[in-house]
Amino acid sequence: MIRVLVADDQALVRGALAAMLGLETDIEVVAQVGSGDEVVDAARLHRADVALLDVQMPGKDGLTAAADLRAAVLGCRVIVCTTFGRPGYLARAMAAGASGFVVKDAPPEQLVDAVRRVHAGLRVVDPVLAAESLASGASPLTERERDVLLRAQDGGTVSDLARALHLSDGTVRNHLSSAIGKTGARTRAEAVRLAEEHGWL
Repeated sequence: MIRVLVADDQALVRGALAAMLGLETDIEVVAQVGSGDEVVDAARLHRADVALLDVQMPGKDGLTAAADLRAAVLGCRVIVCTTFGRPGYLARAMAAGASGFVVKDAPPEQLVDAVRRVHAGLRVVDPVLAAESLASGASPLTERERDVLLRAQDGGTVSDLARALHLSDGTVRNHLSSAIGKTGARTRAEAVRLAEEHGWL
């Protein structure tokens, strides 16, 4: 049996995924969680072979949880399953150690096949998204520019951002200016929006 953990913050989606996978004779859903913070403990407790993780969850997002899981539970493979098929998410998921990346509107048999293939040690990536990811290239943002834009999502002044990130106002302005230029935006808010759309945040 392939022991699967399902992590999704929407109970209805989580339950539907678990029910669908549970119909297979060789797959058992051993745990369901609603936040990224619960993933590692649940995978360890229930000895999951494969973890199916949503990207956007409360607490740790799915990509951070994927990296933590790969470090803490070596035998558990990760599939990122998300509504947001963004090329930047794919690149970040692979960097975090995920073995698969599928979108939620894929046919059910594709997800079941992905679970089996990833469990067997293979990589599975949505082909359309893989092509888009190759075409768009890697994120142009540095880690610090990404941090600044993440903080800027909630608004606030440059001084607010600087305090939260333990940087000077001037350093934050420089990172914002650079991020705005790299995203082709005109404003900070537009830079945040464009970076989100590409999956760079």
